[in-house]
Amino acid sequence: MSFIIIIGPAHPLRGGIAAFNERLAVELQKMGHRVILYSFSLQYPSFLFPGKTQYSDSPAPEGLDIHIKINAVNPVNWLKTGREIKKLNPDLVITRFWIPFLAPALGSILRQIKKNHHSQIVCIADNIIPHEKRPGDKELTNYLIKSCDAFVVMSKIVWDDLRKITLKPVTLIPHPLYDQFGERVPKSESREHLKLPANDKLLLFFGLIRKYKGLDLLLEAMTDPDIQRERIKLVIAGEFYENENIYKELIEKNKLQSCIFLHTLYIPDEQVKYYFCAADAVVLPYRDATQSGIAPIAYHFERPMIATNVGGLPDTIENGKTGILCLSDKVSLAGAILEFYHLGEDHFAPYIKEEKKKYSWKVMAEGILKAGLLSGS
Repeated sequence: MSFIIIIGPAHPLRGGIAAFNERLAVELQKMGHRVILYSFSLQYPSFLFPGKTQYSDSPAPEGLDIHIKINAVNPVNWLKTGREIKKLNPDLVITRFWIPFLAPALGSILRQIKKNHHSQIVCIADNIIPHEKRPGDKELTNYLIKSCDAFVVMSKIVWDDLRKITLKPVTLIPHPLYDQFGERVPKSESREHLKLPANDKLLLFFGLIRKYKGLDLLLEAMTDPDIQRERIKLVIAGEFYENENIYKELIEKNKLQSCIFLHTLYIPDEQVKYYFCAADAVVLPYRDATQSGIAPIAYHFERPMIATNVGGLPDTIENGKTGILCLSDKVSLAGAILEFYHLGEDHFAPYIKEEKKKYSWKVMAEGILKAGLLSGS
């Protein structure tokens, strides 16, 4: 048995990275390891956070030891937290990195931990080059990278970005399935629960709404005359992380009100299954991407995907089998949507059932342990 500490968001913070960290902790505990999660008491100052709240209303996950300690803007706290973890002397420290803003806090904490000359530090890097770039990103990222012993990435594009700036070991492991949102629910039951039309052709855009995710391109694709004739409709489920009027004006200008269902609040974990199971397919119209946390949810609920051919998405979605890939413009998106309905939902089902077997939490946990020079047994 090894003693492992995971540094990154966890309950009561919400979002995909917190969900990932908690699910990884469960898997490592299942393998017999002792695990503590060190989360943030302050992750972002409120004026930097684009959503309505950083916190979840859901109950804390059972069986996890979560320490709410890290203040992302307080250097004294970084030193105190780092020294605390150093004294605990864990065999492995797993840190998450997805945004340069957090690099000073994480890098400083990790530098303190390394003074025990025992703990191995593995960074799970979601992004190396951020989606929204700012001056100083490169310098901040390098500060974090220098404090780690090895890296785990979940897409080839992040592997390539990391390889350009470090020779430290990098392991590529696909993003595991998000299987903590419950089992599949019949489509009819899901639509009834969400008060959606029972028999319409229905697509889903799910997740936080930011410019790089291309929702505006998808809304423009929905104006295609053939899509209108087919009476295809779209559910938008997720919280705006930028000016919502941009999207509402697009809907009004193009007279899309009758074919768009806006559920633009943060979707609690217990409601996620209904959105995915209500949809015929999930659309990922991204302008750029590393990996997507939405794709593993879609695979878990066995939903086909219609996605742009950018970043790490082609590594995850097999064109014509588990989904349809297209260019990131409205014409290509419209064509991909129509192609999906031409092939039919049943066409994709056997390929998705087979593909989802690859995305295992055990594979992820064992890969991280191997990266940290520990036994996965």
